Amino acid sequence: MPDSTLLDAVKTSLKHSFESAKPEESPYRHWRLRALFPLETARSIAKLPFSPPVIDDTGGRRETHNELRKFFDQDAIARYPTCSAIAHALQSPEMIRVIEKCCGLDLTGTNLRIEYALDTQGFWLEPHTDLGVKKFTMLAYMSEDPEHESWGTDIYLTKESPAQRVLATFNTAMIFVPSTNTWHGFEPRKINGIRRTLIINYVSQEWRNRHELAFPTEPVTSA
Repeated sequence: MPDSTLLDAVKTSLKHSFESAKPEESPYRHWRLRALFPLETARSIAKLPFSPPVIDDTGGRRETHNELRKFFDQDAIARYPTCSAIAHALQSPEMIRVIEKCCGLDLTGTNLRIEYALDTQGFWLEPHTDLGVKKFTMLAYMSEDPEHESWGTDIYLTKESPAQRVLATFNTAMIFVPSTNTWHGFEPRKINGIRRTLIINYVSQEWRNRHELAFPTEPVTSA
């Protein structure tokens, strides 16, 4: 378990961020969260000893290079206090209740998955919906590079119709409940630095790559 003071601080920050978020309905229902983590915790993410993968072309899909992806998995949780505090906070029944109330969903029986994406020049992501085994999606923006705010997620009215670009302000996030219309991606653009994103999902038991999960044998519960 992480240090109790750190864990409580992360829970408090997350709880306030969720409870103060207001839904936006265009082009589909999503929420923007601000001051997601305590500032020291947010800045410590960039200090984790994970390096950006060397990738020529993703082909618009992260899964084309699965072997190079980074996660707050059991090893990272055991080794790094930041990973441990964030994972245990998002696994806690208190936060499950907060997320369920905010988004109007039931996460019982799902598992927490936290990917730490470090994207560099050449990265792009084709429009997709996350529909299927992902029951909740959070895209948390953790870069402080000079141009980082322009590296936000592109969201779409349809797969072929871009609607808006989320501002990737440091320590903010966009969340949504995956559905048939939750199109999002990352249009090609210059990345002058490292685009750091936490991709946080609660996934159903059908998720195959169990090693990616924060707590593979412990589904979440709000009780």
